[in-house]
Amino acid sequence: MINKFVSAKPEELTDNVFKLIGNDWMLITAGNVQSFNTMTASWGSLGILWNEPICICFIRPQRYTYEFMNNNSVFTLSFLDDKDKDILNFCGSHSGRDTNKIEKTSLLPIETDNGGIAFEQSKIIIEAQKIYFNDINPANFLDNRIQDCYPMKDFHRMFIGKITNFYKSKLS
Repeated sequence: MINKFVSAKPEELTDNVFKLIGNDWMLITAGNVQSFNTMTASWGSLGILWNEPICICFIRPQRYTYEFMNNNSVFTLSFLDDKDKDILNFCGSHSGRDTNKIEKTSLLPIETDNGGIAFEQSKIIIEAQKIYFNDINPANFLDNRIQDCYPMKDFHRMFIGKITNFYKSKLS
């Protein structure tokens, strides 16, 4: 890991996770140094499950990152500064199938301790080992308004990862 980061414990996170995920957004990245993809996300969760610190992210099946999440055991969540919102907007509105997001943005990929890919300009990096996945089943919606999130019936796959590394930027 690059010197810019210090390893920390997940419980040392002091940011408001509702703001961090829902308002500030994150990059979900899966793959390895030879081949990876990243996408912007504003849905997710951090917490404790099965006696482990975990993160949960949701990816629709048509997203290119979906393939990388299915085919790799490690993924990262990278949280950038407010000044990098244009990067997040770009990575959320362009597919890695058609566009090299690294070439089109100022993202600087770095390899994490367990072989995941994150970005040097992150203020927080969460590295996770995938431990569970499940597809959202609309038959289980108890609030009919949730259907409004799926006009194309492209229900997310939920990925749960055990947090294996948590890094904070020394510059934050």
